[in-house]
Amino acid sequence: MTAKPPKTRTPVPRLASAKRPGVREQAAQTTRDNILRAATKVFARYGYEGGSVEKISQSAKSFDRMIYYYFGSKEGLFIEVLEDMYRRMNDAELELTLDIGQPVESLKEVINFVVTYYSKNPEFITLLNTENLHRGKHISKSARAREYSSPAIAIIRQLLESGVAKGVFRADVSARNVYLLIAATGYFYISNRHTLSAFLGEDLQTPEALAQWQAFIISTVLRTVMLNP
Repeated sequence: MTAKPPKTRTPVPRLASAKRPGVREQAAQTTRDNILRAATKVFARYGYEGGSVEKISQSAKSFDRMIYYYFGSKEGLFIEVLEDMYRRMNDAELELTLDIGQPVESLKEVINFVVTYYSKNPEFITLLNTENLHRGKHISKSARAREYSSPAIAIIRQLLESGVAKGVFRADVSARNVYLLIAATGYFYISNRHTLSAFLGEDLQTPEALAQWQAFIISTVLRTVMLNP
């Protein structure tokens, strides 16, 4: 998530020696991408233990040895699946155009984005649940995981600082805690929607129920950060 300055385009000269990827390189990348997509679906459906290399290679219409060739191991593939899920959310966040000068409205946009993304990407939630069952032992080995949380916390920090400067936000609220509040309330609802629906006797997956919860999260966050909510 970032406030985007006006885009300018500066022509970049091409090196005469630059080569486009050859047929073999393109085929290799396609194979790798197919395996990654298949692994995402298989791990989301069967979990880490049940998501065997054989199931993944069959789903990708590939071979077991290609998984070891590109990813080193089943664990290496699972780590890249998690990284790819984080990266895709991060890329979507970076497409947001926020006005730092309007911190209240921009913070609402951030909340709407997070909750909507969770609800539209249930595989992401399922994979995170799987990794939490393993106490985060796989993602802790990732060198990239922290890179994907930094932009989200940074933009929330900018919005909070802008709100403080305008006299509308409290100065004693940390961006980290606001990020966790948004993530926790959005994630918990989607992650537990099936059991909560049974427990409460109502369908929490309807558009109306989702919109109501989204509005409640916005209200909760704003009451937390505003001087005069």
